[in-house]
Amino acid sequence: MKLPYSLVTSSTAAALLVEGERIMVVCNACRYCEGYCAVFQAMERRVAFPAADMNYLANLCHNCGECLYACQYAPPHEFNINVPRNLAQIRLASYEAYAWPSFLGRAFRMHSVGTSLAVSGAMIAVMAAATAIAGSFGAPAASADFYAVLPHHVMIGMFGSVFTFVVAALAIGVARFRKDAAAGPRGDETAPRRGARSTYRAVKDALTLKNLHGSGADCTYQGEESRTPWRRWFHHCTFYGFMLCFASTSVAAVYHWLGWSAPYGYTSAPVILGSLGGFGLLIGPAGLYGLSVARDGELTDPVQQPIDRGFILLLFLTSFTGLALLVLRATPAMPALLIVHLGVVLALFVTMPYGKFVHGFYRTAALVQHHHERAG
Repeated sequence: MKLPYSLVTSSTAAALLVEGERIMVVCNACRYCEGYCAVFQAMERRVAFPAADMNYLANLCHNCGECLYACQYAPPHEFNINVPRNLAQIRLASYEAYAWPSFLGRAFRMHSVGTSLAVSGAMIAVMAAATAIAGSFGAPAASADFYAVLPHHVMIGMFGSVFTFVVAALAIGVARFRKDAAAGPRGDETAPRRGARSTYRAVKDALTLKNLHGSGADCTYQGEESRTPWRRWFHHCTFYGFMLCFASTSVAAVYHWLGWSAPYGYTSAPVILGSLGGFGLLIGPAGLYGLSVARDGELTDPVQQPIDRGFILLLFLTSFTGLALLVLRATPAMPALLIVHLGVVLALFVTMPYGKFVHGFYRTAALVQHHHERAG
């Protein structure tokens, strides 16, 4: 029999799953939180909680914090029930278990502000070397022509190969996760219409961050009565800012294919999309960092704070250097700024499959599974 990808090999991961199973058994008997979020609804469809199911429940959790403040068995009770923290710990272990290539799974725990800066520095050095090899390091900047600094084919070759690897790594990891999650209750997927409808609902929940509302108007923040929309709003700024930047790059690629050469005017679609996305990626990561500092520590896993903040820093630097490049693109500072910006973007891409970026994909896959089960 083929073992699931979630088979644990470390004693730490095994202990987390044992503790998670204990907590879910207690919660399944109590069911006070059954109306709070999708995790408890999915929990009630199960009578046992093997590793694959715990990984699924952990990725279904949006860490809204509602259950911790409502739980009568939360610390200092002897049962010591802390669902948000335990699921956060299992979530990180699941990213490592499903990572591809598997030996790179340990890279998740290496992320921090320091490693993000180090990888950025290394990628900046790579970009500088590429411009030197292309013989364009001293190219004039008056025309604001990025391709005079780094030729188009070199830029496409470097980023295209990295992007292809990132897509493959993410797709394989999520496919492994979905294969394990499908071992549980699946609902009725024999009817294509029902399956399509449940997938649509899952994607809608992911795009609107429905589960960051908790059971009330918004997430808890520093106690059961403290609710603000900021966490959801900053997530929206970050996600849609990233997507707008991706759209800007895609439109610029189409323009280049049509023969419309860069640089593009400030009122062009690539510049407008990139500017809006850039501001979103300034506001969102900065806000999420502020919330992470002020939020109740009982809701989070301290081990993951360096991982979260390293990813936030890379997003912020990507936006900051991109906007600076846009403003100063017709100045002598442009070549150096371009190298720095492309190096930071390359660092973000290289670390994507092995950092906090993956949580959006696993969470969406978990929501799809959840809605398939509900459809049944």
